[in-house]
Amino acid sequence: MLKKRLILQIAVLLLGCSSTIAGDYERYYQGLPTEVARVVPVDIPANTVSITDFGGVGDGITLNTAAFSKAISTLAKKGGGRLTVPAGIWLTGPIALKDNIDFHLEKNAVVYFSPNKLLYVAESEEKGRVLPCIRASKCTNIAITGKGIIDGNGSQWRPVKRDKQSSVEWKQYLSMGGQVTDDGNLWFPWQMNNGYPDIADTPLQQESMRNDLVRLTDCVNVLIEGVTFQNSPRFHVHPCNCRNVIVDGITVRCPWNAQNGDGIDFSDVNVGLIVNNVVDVGDDGICMKSSAHKQNAPANGCEDIVVQNNTVYHAHGGFVLGSNTTSGIRRMVVLQNSFCGTGTGLRFKSAMGRGGKTGQIYISDIVMTDIKDEAIIFQCDYTDKPAGGKKKSSNQEEKDSRIPDFQDIHIERVTCHGCSTGIRAKGIAGLNCVHDIGVTDCSIVYRQNATLIDEETAALKLQQVKLKKDHRESIQ
Repeated sequence: MLKKRLILQIAVLLLGCSSTIAGDYERYYQGLPTEVARVVPVDIPANTVSITDFGGVGDGITLNTAAFSKAISTLAKKGGGRLTVPAGIWLTGPIALKDNIDFHLEKNAVVYFSPNKLLYVAESEEKGRVLPCIRASKCTNIAITGKGIIDGNGSQWRPVKRDKQSSVEWKQYLSMGGQVTDDGNLWFPWQMNNGYPDIADTPLQQESMRNDLVRLTDCVNVLIEGVTFQNSPRFHVHPCNCRNVIVDGITVRCPWNAQNGDGIDFSDVNVGLIVNNVVDVGDDGICMKSSAHKQNAPANGCEDIVVQNNTVYHAHGGFVLGSNTTSGIRRMVVLQNSFCGTGTGLRFKSAMGRGGKTGQIYISDIVMTDIKDEAIIFQCDYTDKPAGGKKKSSNQEEKDSRIPDFQDIHIERVTCHGCSTGIRAKGIAGLNCVHDIGVTDCSIVYRQNATLIDEETAALKLQQVKLKKDHRESIQ
């Protein structure tokens, strides 16, 4: 009896030392059309502290950068745990997470990032960008959870195009200060009325420095759950070269015209789950990207990812591959998602110099309404032009070696009511860039064109695809 009691006491002690943050993830892997490596729960120690324990004040006035840093460092020295942010407005500069940390926002907690750009400058940050609002590098077991809001205060960073604003909105931006280009087409948050200095010599240079709301690099075991992410300076939720990433039940939102306002971007993620999220943003909704191979990274390419039960409202694309696909995208299942009012539905985009090979991509049971352009599009001549800048280009060697190769993609049971063009596809002359693509058992109501498929450069096999023109909507 004494031995059994001792074993029970040890078990209770061990349970008190760690806390596995787990959902019912196994159910998302039942009946998939291809075998996909499964995520595992993130394990966070049971230690808990509050930001108020470290002098944090949620009055919207006090700057809490130092309090967040001290709280995270203290938890890290204990082996990790949960940092709780209670109700209030927590003004802060950039936050760096560490191993075994759960950054937890309670209901009515708003982490609001300061408009003081000097707080985000770091000489070591790659590509000359400022620090992300929330970042982690080479960390294991990190989480951002809860029911609160993380606000990137992006209007202090993002340029604004005149043709994407109403007159009322345009006047609101002008009232903030800033600088308008000579042609009157673009506003930069430069020399603002907020009293904070600029951090570059020109508006265009400062524009190139803005960074993401959440950027996680070379991390293993990541959970992002429940929180609302809004108003990013650039991309909102952006894990890069990470392994075992779960994004579950978050809301991502920003103005529909926010420059580069991507929602959830997986850049070179291996083993991932994107489920139960709501996205309403200014650029791509849920996007997979893959860049050049990175030595010693936990992940290269995007593979073993399930995207299920998400709703995307405004976005350039509901679900997007590209434009960078260099290290490949493979073993991916996208199912039971809704796109309502996006620019395109399923978007596959790349170009010479940034292409790579796809494989074992299965997309099914997608519902779309009020799609501005194409329900399904394959594009191999995509160009990226920064606001006010020139189009980016690759050198000839990169263009020759990084050729788009969209293949082994299976699209089934897509229902779309309202799009300009049902299916559009075009590859590159002389190259086999779009091939072995199957579109089956789909129903699409379009306004302008049923299909625009360049059969010389793109090979799509359509089976049981119903395409109907809605004449009532032809004036749109």
